Amino acid sequence: MVYAILLIIFMDNVLGNLSKQWNQHHTIYMSNANLLCEMLKKEFFVQFVASLPHAAPMELIVVAESGIVAWDCKDSEEVMLIPYGFHAGLNCNYYCRTCDVGGTKEYKESETGYGSIFNQFETAMLSGASEKVKNFMSSTGICDTASASILNTLLELGKKLRKCAAGSSAIPENDVRIVLEKEFKQLLQGRKLNDVINPLLSFNVYMDTLIEILHTILLGVIKYFWGQTVFLLKKSKLLHLFQNCLKTINKNALNAPCLNTDYICHYKGSLIGKHFKSLAQVMPFLIYDLVSPMVLNGWTVIGKLVVLVWHTKITNTEFYLDTIKHIATGGYWYDDEIKNWVYTGIQVLSYLNEHPEQAWLLRLLNFGWSAPIPGE
Repeated sequence: MVYAILLIIFMDNVLGNLSKQWNQHHTIYMSNANLLCEMLKKEFFVQFVASLPHAAPMELIVVAESGIVAWDCKDSEEVMLIPYGFHAGLNCNYYCRTCDVGGTKEYKESETGYGSIFNQFETAMLSGASEKVKNFMSSTGICDTASASILNTLLELGKKLRKCAAGSSAIPENDVRIVLEKEFKQLLQGRKLNDVINPLLSFNVYMDTLIEILHTILLGVIKYFWGQTVFLLKKSKLLHLFQNCLKTINKNALNAPCLNTDYICHYKGSLIGKHFKSLAQVMPFLIYDLVSPMVLNGWTVIGKLVVLVWHTKITNTEFYLDTIKHIATGGYWYDDEIKNWVYTGIQVLSYLNEHPEQAWLLRLLNFGWSAPIPGE
């Protein structure tokens, strides 16, 4: 049996095996879009299609178009599923080929267009709402499971209020609407309607998510700073000296199990997270006389911040954040009186320039003065 149905196609790049540091494969999976949401989340309903190290993602689509064999549990037989109607995603005018919901970009961003997509709650308060909401879902293809409980409660309450017993008069429509609006307000629990329909509308990705250390820090800042540092070492023909320093450094007191010198220097462009975590702890000691002071200072700041990032328990959050901001901004601190972040005034900097020995006592070593040698 051959079925033509709507399929969800998922594609990603993964590591092909455990024996190599990097062996990228493009992998494609499929799910039956006709299943319920709770079914789609189960591993059983995700079908593996193909995984190849050399084929590009668009080439794998050809494999998907040829169909996939699955098991029909109702008829107890193997069937072939052939996807139809490939879609370009949410950037298209219409979100779905099946229900045709959407419109032009200008229409969807307008008050009328946006309301045409999300106006089921207004319809739910009208007389004969059940049939109107049903027709609305059929015409737009929208069935929002996140807000379905609120919508169903309003529909049931509207039916009860408008249903009149024998010998009694019906409740006026205005009174019914007032009761429904009050109930609707209670169901929102102080939230805005947009937050119920789509919580991501008020979602701040920077403030509302935990930091993802691997890609943000190790494969982000440290990876690219490492690449620039290696470029400078190669340009000045000092990479062999760096390799010797890395080979001779004492690793006993370090939380750095991945400092394989030959591997790091040979595959310097293909390192992974564990290598960058180790390098961040030792780089200032390896390059202090091989690069410019600006690059060395950059690695010193990275080393300080990496230590703070891996705190597993933070007892004083405000002090912890102040410390990170102080290091990351190069010396700013928060002034409680003016309620703002401030920096050392020009008078203080001028005084320290004129009195470098006092700057040295404060462990500020950038003012051109060194400690006296005993006996001189």
